[in-house]
Amino acid sequence: MSELLDKHIVLGLSGGVACYKAAELCRALVKQGATVQVVMTEAAAQFITPVTMQALSNRPVFVSQWDAREPNNMAHINLTREADAMLVAPASADFMAKLLHGRADDLLSLMCLARPIDKVPLLLAPAMNREMWSHPATQRNMSQLRADGAHVLGVGQGEQACGETGDGRMLEPDELLQEVVKLFQPKVLQGKNVLVSAGPTFEAIDPVRGITNLSSGKMGFALAHAAHQAGANVTLVAGPVALTTPYGVRRWDVRSALEMHAAVMSHVDKADVFIATAAVADWRPAQVATEKIKKAASGHMPAIDWAENPDILAQVASSARAQNGQLFCVGFAAESHDLAAHAQAKRQRKQVPLLVGNIGANTFGSDDNTLMLVDEFSVIEWPKDAKLRLARKLVAEIAARLPSFRKTT
Repeated sequence: MSELLDKHIVLGLSGGVACYKAAELCRALVKQGATVQVVMTEAAAQFITPVTMQALSNRPVFVSQWDAREPNNMAHINLTREADAMLVAPASADFMAKLLHGRADDLLSLMCLARPIDKVPLLLAPAMNREMWSHPATQRNMSQLRADGAHVLGVGQGEQACGETGDGRMLEPDELLQEVVKLFQPKVLQGKNVLVSAGPTFEAIDPVRGITNLSSGKMGFALAHAAHQAGANVTLVAGPVALTTPYGVRRWDVRSALEMHAAVMSHVDKADVFIATAAVADWRPAQVATEKIKKAASGHMPAIDWAENPDILAQVASSARAQNGQLFCVGFAAESHDLAAHAQAKRQRKQVPLLVGNIGANTFGSDDNTLMLVDEFSVIEWPKDAKLRLARKLVAEIAARLPSFRKTT
């Protein structure tokens, strides 16, 4: 997916050793379809050359406010009018202090001040020593910059170029890329708390064997990612999967259905939306052998007594908060056949306002999916598409249903 197709980003670099990350960031923005105009301060050019940034952006790099390449000699005006956003990475403590006071004594600060503030959002990626980061003046400046409308991003924690360890590292290029992509997504769930369950569960038989399913968790992770980009505070309860946590999402790892049940119940009281994409095992061995079960001489599989796992979605959907409209529940059904009939039956059985169905064999492990949305009144089919695109559509659909759901329940 080209997440930034047709977007024009001004990438500003102020002085700091984190300039080395700007090269990878520039490349990542371009790979996602953006055009990138690099503007550097003279201090930034001490850490990375304009030649490098020009090669990666495939556009001339601007450093001086007196650059005569612009016919009217007004680069600070011309370069901002076609921008969809400005990202300063790294943003040094000195540069942010300059912006706070509206000082504009170099091209980059001029552009930040001269940009159309209602059309060109400004993102700042701080980078500095841990003591500089924690200094009251820096924290005070960042608070005021946020009040002035700038998007001041967080920082990373770890080893710093000076040899010290702590907060103040610039976010990694992929994290900054995600912040830029997030900027352009509609904030349809702004401030909402969303709980997502994803992936399979694993029900142990003995120390080396167990029962699971083919769910990869990709759809649930895509939904957590999309909900975060839509402005929600997202908690993801994940079964045993080999997936990277979506940026900005809080993750709880579980293994069995009982563990998933406990994790969901511990978080659901604060949720506004619960999306149950996890493929939870209906049954588990009543007793787990403490040692590996050996193959019997008779050649017959030893009998296993089964215990039913709790129905997480049904329990949440029957809670007081769900019944009075404070919690919107979305279920998922992975079927092998007769999808519409099975999905509608499951929706009625679970008593959820919206159930999303798919054919499991066609989607498990894939990056694509086809979805069927089933509610009380209709069945809607969405054609095959990337799971993230479908996730964004589903998040928008959920957001559109929330007001009427709360009004009528």
